[in-house]
Amino acid sequence: MGETPAQKAAKAARGQQPKKRPGKAQREAIKRAQAAKKKTAAKKAVPLPRGSVRAAYPGTCPACFKDYAKGDVITKVTDGWGHPGCAPRQLSAAEREFARNKARIESGETFRGQKPSDWRRGASPSSTRPAR
Repeated sequence: MGETPAQKAAKAARGQQPKKRPGKAQREAIKRAQAAKKKTAAKKAVPLPRGSVRAAYPGTCPACFKDYAKGDVITKVTDGWGHPGCAPRQLSAAEREFARNKARIESGETFRGQKPSDWRRGASPSSTRPAR
């Protein structure tokens, strides 16, 4: 808020000095601090993938043996924490069901694998049934 000249004069009469503007070095330091604060705020504003965290300290990925810096996104890998790309991919529910069904078919567990076909070449399915 700006002060009127009368208010400034009243302050000066009481012995209060108007606030001085910070020097150039201080202004630059303040700008750098604000820029760093915005950068970290923007980094934190981005939601992380499920099961991932930001590294509290630098480390090495146990899967690829490459380093990661403090603040990088990391996730649980086989032997510890590492890059999200190094973690084994989790199958979706549909992929798990497909793999389970495929294993059942290949093992002969399904109905089709247990019953021999009674189809005859060149005949329709209805003609394969015994006549009454």
